[in-house]
Formats: sequence, structure tokens, C-alpha cells
Amino acid sequence: ILLMGQRSGRQERSKKPQLALSETMEAETEVRNNKEEAEEVKAKNQRLASVFGVADLKNEAVGLYNLGQTCCLNSLLQVFLMNIHFTGILRRITVPQSAAQQKNSVPYQMLLLLEKMQRGKRKAVGPTELAYCLAQHRVRFFVQHDAAQLFLTLWNLLKKQMKRPELVEELKNLYTICIQEHLACQNCSFEMKSKSTMLTLPLPVLDADSHWLKSLEDCVQHFFLPEELTGPNMCFCQKCGRKTPFLQSMKLVHLPQTLTLHLQRFNFERSSRTYKLSHYLSFPQHLDFREVLPENQCQADASEKATWQYELFAVVAHSGSTSCGHYCAYVRSLTEHKWYCFNDSMVCPVSWDDVKCTYGHPRLNWYANGSLFLPNAALDFGMRAVRSGKTNGFG
Repeated sequence: ILLMGQRSGRQERSKKPQLALSETMEAETEVRNNKEEAEEVKAKNQRLASVFGVADLKNEAVGLYNLGQTCCLNSLLQVFLMNIHFTGILRRITVPQSAAQQKNSVPYQMLLLLEKMQRGKRKAVGPTELAYCLAQHRVRFFVQHDAAQLFLTLWNLLKKQMKRPELVEELKNLYTICIQEHLACQNCSFEMKSKSTMLTLPLPVLDADSHWLKSLEDCVQHFFLPEELTGPNMCFCQKCGRKTPFLQSMKLVHLPQTLTLHLQRFNFERSSRTYKLSHYLSFPQHLDFREVLPENQCQADASEKATWQYELFAVVAHSGSTSCGHYCAYVRSLTEHKWYCFNDSMVCPVSWDDVKCTYGHPRLNWYANGSLFLPNAALDFGMRAVRSGKTNGFG
């Protein structure tokens, strides 16, 4: 209104204000366009950062929908993706160039699933694209998988498809255990030594006399006990020139930042019958291998042993029998320091007493805890990892 009054009072100066008004409107339009463009670029960068970079998981824990007996896969994915050391490696992968390569890449599809879980406030998301990708690599669904075997399959696919050598090396360092095996002839002084690596430490839950072991510490100690190889198990001695009794022993050389322990609950008999060992077996929240293993079963210096202190990060538990059952995961958030139970799409905070339900029980029943069913079942497979100060993690 003010501009209209000035223009009608001074006709001789009408062109300059009109030109100034036009220039002002163009300037405002340009500023607005630049602002919108800047906001669009910022939003795009934030989307990329959520995938490749920067912010950690700050939203509530997110579940994964069951696509058809994918509870085992869902449980393992939750443990992988809740491990900030693993996701730190995952976020630095080289993105495949073509759409076909992207669909076939397990690391890339796992990265997209992580981004999908972090985007928005959904309680659960579907791992459909990753499941399709795994199917291309002959990972079958609508069958009950063994968690330890599926974990090994996923890890090998990740290691194979990560193109950057330094990331492959970081992945190995994060999970790989190093053992030195000794074979000593009992008739002479001949001895063989060899180092080997493994992804999980397969712990027996029965001793040599088929008695139940009562704790995780007992299982670790029994795994490293020397064993006499006699009868049909004798080995050929190069010095004696024939098969002789040997003493087999193992020494611990190196433990990774993420230590994976596998309780061998599935027992195989000579009659080809497989059954599950569901007896009670406790495990601690903190584990120091220096206190569990004697000095003669370790092959490491003091600096290496100083890192052998662990805290529990995750438990993958199985409820049911060898032919059918259900998996869920108990994971401790490394940012919130709280325990969660991931039961496919259902997620809820739990206490340490709830986690101890996975100690096992002869009766494989379930009990209700609010709207979530927690398994009163045996620990079948655990994996964990995180360094808290100087403390690693195990599971």
C-alpha cells in the first residue's frame, strides 16, 4: 500500500521504484532457491552420512520381520549390527557400481539394512533385500539353520565380497582366534607344532566321561585339556616310522576383540541320531582368560594377555529340538549399556535375570513376559564384542 501511494504522487519517478522492486523480487527468489538447494544438499548428505559415516545408532532398538523361519538370521544380524566395531568397518566398504552387483553384495545389502533400521522410528523392518541376496548365495530359507554354521557362512561372504584389503584385515582382526596345536609322540621326543585360526571357539558341554559341565569356565578349561590319541586315533611318527600314541594339546596364542564362543549343545551319536543337550550351564557377565587357563596352556606375552578380559555382549539362544525350534538374541547396547531381547519383530528391554534364562533347562518351555515371550532354553551360540576401556567382549 505504501508503495502504491508513493508511485501515484510522483509519476516522474515511477520507473526507478518499479525497477528496484523487480530486482528485489528476483534477489529474494534467488535467495529462496539457493536456500532450498542448500537444504536439499544437506538432507542428501545426512542420508549418506547415516549409511557411510558418521552418526551411530541413537534411535530405539529396531526388530526384524520373520520372512519364513528366518529367526536365526534375524538374531545374527541384530548381533552384527549392534556391534559398533563391526558397523565401523561396514560403513567404509566400496559400493558396487552396477545395480546387479549391489543386489548380489552381502556387505552392501547389510549396510542398506542398517540404514533402513536407523531411518525413522519404526519398531521393525523387513530384511527382504538382504534375504534375496543371501538366497543367490545358496543360503536356504524355510528351514531351521544352526546359528554357528550360518554365522560362519555370513562371515565368509562378508570377507569374500569386501574389496578393500584393509577392511578384510580389520574384519579378521575383529573376530579371529589363534591357537597353537602340539602333537607329541609318547614313544620318542618327536613333536609337531602348528598354528591355526578359527572364527568361533567350539566348547563342549560334556566332559570325557559324558558328565555335564556346569559353567562356561568349565567348558573352556575342558577344551584346552590335553588328550591322548591311542588305538584307532594313533598318529604316524616320522621318527619311529610307524603309528604311535600321541599327546594332543592346544595353547591359546591370540584372542580377538570380539570373541565368539559356541556351546555345542547338539550331540551326534554313531547311530546318526542327533539330540540337544539342554542341561543348565551358567555363564558370567565378565570373563578373564588369565584366571581360567593355566600358564602352560597359553602361548602369549604379557601385553597380549592383558587384553584377555571380556564382558558379555550378546547371547543367541535356541528354544526347541534339533528338528524345530526358535532363535532369539539378547544384546547389550554398547551406547546405552542396556540389555534388549530381539525376538524377530518384537523387541523389549530385559534384565540380567532375563538373560540368565538362557542357561538352559531340561524342559524346553516358554514363559510370557508382558507381550514378549522369552525362551527358557539353552544357550546354543553366542557372539559378542566390544572394547570398553581395556575390556573386550565375548558371547
